[in-house]
Amino acid sequence: MLLDSPVPHLDREFDYLVPPALDERAVPGSRVSVRFGGRETTGWLVERVAAPATHARLTELAGVLTAVPPLTAHVLAVARAVAARQAGVVSDVLRSAVPPRVVSVEKEVLAELASGPEVDHPVQGIVADPHARLVWEELTGGTAFVASAVAGDPVRAAAVVPSRVGDWDESSALAALATAVSRAGGGVLLLVPDHRDLDRLSAALARELGEDGFVRVGSEDGNTPRYRAHLRALTGLARVVAGTRAAAWAPVQDLRLVVVWDDGDDAHAEPRAPYFHVREVALERARQSGSALLFAGPSRSVPVQRLVEHGWLLEVSADRASQRAASPRIVASADSWESARDPFARRARLPHAAWAAAREALSGPTPGPVLVQVARAGFIPAVVCGRCRTPARCRVCAGPLAFRDRRSAERGELACRWCGTRERDFHCAECGFTGLRAGVRGVDRTAEELGRAFPQVPVHSSSADHRLGEVGEGPALVVATVGAEPHARGGYAAALLLDGDAQLQREGLDVPVRVLTRWLAAASLVRPAAEGGTVVVTAEHDAAVGALVRRDPQGFAGHLLAERRELHLPPAGRLAEVTGEAGAVVEYLALVEAARRERRRVGPDADPSLDLDVEARPGDATPLPWIGPVPDVGDESRSRALLLFPWAASAATVDALRVARSAASARRERSAVRVRLDPPGVL
Repeated sequence: MLLDSPVPHLDREFDYLVPPALDERAVPGSRVSVRFGGRETTGWLVERVAAPATHARLTELAGVLTAVPPLTAHVLAVARAVAARQAGVVSDVLRSAVPPRVVSVEKEVLAELASGPEVDHPVQGIVADPHARLVWEELTGGTAFVASAVAGDPVRAAAVVPSRVGDWDESSALAALATAVSRAGGGVLLLVPDHRDLDRLSAALARELGEDGFVRVGSEDGNTPRYRAHLRALTGLARVVAGTRAAAWAPVQDLRLVVVWDDGDDAHAEPRAPYFHVREVALERARQSGSALLFAGPSRSVPVQRLVEHGWLLEVSADRASQRAASPRIVASADSWESARDPFARRARLPHAAWAAAREALSGPTPGPVLVQVARAGFIPAVVCGRCRTPARCRVCAGPLAFRDRRSAERGELACRWCGTRERDFHCAECGFTGLRAGVRGVDRTAEELGRAFPQVPVHSSSADHRLGEVGEGPALVVATVGAEPHARGGYAAALLLDGDAQLQREGLDVPVRVLTRWLAAASLVRPAAEGGTVVVTAEHDAAVGALVRRDPQGFAGHLLAERRELHLPPAGRLAEVTGEAGAVVEYLALVEAARRERRRVGPDADPSLDLDVEARPGDATPLPWIGPVPDVGDESRSRALLLFPWAASAATVDALRVARSAASARRERSAVRVRLDPPGVL
């Protein structure tokens, strides 16, 4: 059995004796209670064997806690592989994979199973919305992919889906695909980034399969609905599971297709140990189950592009002509043509091209709502010195000063966004100037300014604090922060992508591809160019802007991947981050190097996304290229160290990281360190 413990040196199997009274109930996959270290704890029974692996006297199981074993052999194997890949503990993965037991739900599911056999659906093709069917048929190789997935072939692909407007969106397209596979007798797992995507997907699945034909699993759901969905999938009462990150481990019977929508979204990364990504779970599940796998979305992440270039994923995307036909007209306000027409376009937040597009969309032949995407929430979330443009900082905590609303801006009352301290007598720390100007305008200030520019037009705002789900077809201005854009019935007539430079200038290795993904997601809400749809992006001419105008996220991802290969940065290589108290980090690094020298094992990684361009050198035991330890940002009492290593040395390096964690845990001489593999946003 495996103990339900996050302690690294206890991450192994222990032998216990099964008493006769528990012989029938103690089956692999059950949650059990045992005595360990003088107290009662829980764990997972993973295997029954005839003889123990030790000569020590065995302790008996204290009890079996589940009537239906919730852990399958497939999920356990994937959990072990993910824990090994992330240098984590298997029980941490299982804590995310299996929801807590609810006794009433077990009784409910057992009663449903006893009431009668499941009714099989006849084999049919895609019978969903014809617009959704057209999406997959228009993709190059899309028809063949659907046929292979329905037949149960282990085909793997990556797709960039054209714009989602009119009578269909990505939810109806995914529901159509799931319908075809499930009616052919296969299980389907659909993974989307957040609850808004899940709500739309659930509505589409309910139209095609009925309320009982699928289950949904959301991270915001409580234990009861999660455990009910888990058992319904486990027992085969539902063949289709739709959900967010929490659904990646759903025990789908006869798993035949796994789909991940927009794998580059930050919501797909688990923020708790062992910090896995939904992409890696999907890859491992597809490899171990032999199911079909599809990464789809409006853009292309760099890790998926790497798998495509290595041939591990097939390219299933619309050709350039189809993309242009389904997409709106995209205009960059900083290109040479627009700059010649409007010399002040580079300095204006709303250049002439954006203003003209909004006016045409609101009062033209086919009027409709206009989406205005801004970078920040609030009124004026950041101010700078009016003379030297130095960001205004709090005198107490050095946090950013801001105007919370229009009234505070009129009174000149600044407040720190970190500690809340009010600042009434600002002087620039660099030049002593007392004047201020807006560094960034938030969604509230933008809505107010546009309301004055377009009187008699309704203005709606949407942000993380107050999200709109949907807007009507009539003329309106919809000002939304990134990721909070509501859908519009019939599509937006135009979209203005403001603050592009502010988004692109943020620090981070993944910033350009994330910004492009957000732009493409917003553009996908706009009507096609044939129906007058227009998108205006206000940013300096950047590679991301060019990729948006050309509708070429694959080429942009390939360009970024080539750059990272030269620098040996993820995903062309792997990265480990170690944080903790300075002494603990130094001690851990020494343990890692000792474990690596002792094992002297470097070879090809078993990971499915192996970088084939990197060759291993057997027996290589040179010191690892640690960067650090250096003081952690924001907390000088803690330190951080980074390790870059190639895919060819992945197995040996991660193994050394796990061995060192176990050794440090067993010593208990210092506080624990946190180890993360390939963490998003660390560079």
